[in-house]
Amino acid sequence: MPGTTVKKAGDELKEKKEESGIHLRRTIGLLPAVSFIIGTVVGSGIFIAPKGVLMNSGSVGISLLVWALCGVLSTFGALCYAELGTTFTKSGGHYTYLLETLGPLPAFLRLWAEFIFIRPAVASYVSLAFGRYVVEPFFAPCTAPSALIKMVSILGVTFVVAVNCWSVTLASRTQVTLTFIKMFALVLIIVPGIIALSKGQTENFQNGFQIDTIILHKIPLAFYSGLYAYGGWFYLNFVTEEVINPNRNIPLAIICSMVTVTVCYVLVNVAYYTMMSADELLISDAVAVTFANRALQGLSSVVPVLVALSCLGALNGGFFGAPRMLFVGAREGHWPGLFSMIHIRRQTPLPAVLLLYPMVVIMVGRGEIFQLINFASFSRWFFIALATLGMLIHRYRFPLHPRPFKVPLPVAVIFTVVCFFIVGLSLYSDPWNTGGSCALTLSGVPVYYLTIHKDHVPRRWRKTFNYCSMQLQILLEVAKQEVQTY
Repeated sequence: MPGTTVKKAGDELKEKKEESGIHLRRTIGLLPAVSFIIGTVVGSGIFIAPKGVLMNSGSVGISLLVWALCGVLSTFGALCYAELGTTFTKSGGHYTYLLETLGPLPAFLRLWAEFIFIRPAVASYVSLAFGRYVVEPFFAPCTAPSALIKMVSILGVTFVVAVNCWSVTLASRTQVTLTFIKMFALVLIIVPGIIALSKGQTENFQNGFQIDTIILHKIPLAFYSGLYAYGGWFYLNFVTEEVINPNRNIPLAIICSMVTVTVCYVLVNVAYYTMMSADELLISDAVAVTFANRALQGLSSVVPVLVALSCLGALNGGFFGAPRMLFVGAREGHWPGLFSMIHIRRQTPLPAVLLLYPMVVIMVGRGEIFQLINFASFSRWFFIALATLGMLIHRYRFPLHPRPFKVPLPVAVIFTVVCFFIVGLSLYSDPWNTGGSCALTLSGVPVYYLTIHKDHVPRRWRKTFNYCSMQLQILLEVAKQEVQTY
């Protein structure tokens, strides 16, 4: 019939337009999604954070308990984000969920904190770990030059930025490959530990729960180090619009990856303690290398390479996911419009990825590595708690809203309460870093009211800014999204 023919032709024209239009395409299936989460979670944390967890927990037994509880808590949080990711189908993660549930100001502050200090601090932490594991084997047993470590770290960041600017498919395949490598690295540590345990090598676990060594006000910092090592379970939510069948694949990928990571992390820490005492672990700057020198003498030179590649995978995952938050924020009008643009041929959010590069390079030169964790963790976990609180409020206000995946209410409540509790205690445990983090976050309030809520920017400044944005758009060959993907 003529009407049917016209409709069919119209549908074909629409599909053709969507295929050729500028937009971020759905290319992430279940395996890349699982690899994306595992590959981002398993980075430098498990190879460096054992020192931070043990230092602040006070004993071997308590540190293992902290690792297990951090895994459970992270899984609870990941399940909450599975509900949020299937309820709100936009990319952007924390930003999108705060915008939809609590309003524009909390969402903007999350965006502000992410790109002013959270993302640069996290990426610099991982890149410094990459540089340390690449450089240290060449200088052992001497101390490696810090300037060389930082130089190699910057080279790692440069490589990851180039991959993510070049192609989404290349970045995704790189992530899958690096995930298999890092899982091999974990197995390489776990197996000798299990063999040692089976031979009765348990002396480092004796008196593991000594009460007199526990410092209560340091426990939140132990959880921060542990939770940092599990950090990354929320990154898939940054790219929801690029996930194939998100209602099925997001919950499945989260559950599979978090169970795998939690089991591996606890077993890796057990393996560490079969070869090292608590004191030996505390004086080691590269725990995995020290372990390899004792347990894998024939393969000890391979372990630093595997750990460095593991760090590179976490760095790649961060640079793949985080720019999507900036991309969505710019699309919503909370960031300059240039950052909501996509490369016309590469189909990558080029401006959003490039913005992070100089900020991370600057942060690499800042501070001691554990201070970077504490500095970034306060705001990160505060906003995660706000997002899950917003989920509970949204459930109450809109009980009939479609929720393809619904997390049990006790899980959501426990996770939210524990997050707020840890954030509150951290102000007491480390007031300098957490206070600075809080102040930097709140510095976004006047920025929001001056530039977003009501535009008080002088016309001449705005005209200059728009001209510069247009020139950058031409230079970078980027354009606004043409196809709605949510």
